[in-house]
Amino acid sequence: MSILVYLVPIALSLGLLGLAGFLWSLRTNQYEDLDGAAWRAIQDDDL
Repeated sequence: MSILVYLVPIALSLGLLGLAGFLWSLRTNQYEDLDGAAWRAIQDDDL
């Protein structure tokens, strides 16, 4: 039971870290142009 004293705060801090990363990605417009990246991946570039 004493291991829960360590595991619960570690789990909560990792969850908050993931949430902070997700919120950062939303604020910096990482999800703005989802279709553009897909089209650029399959676009035929003649070099």
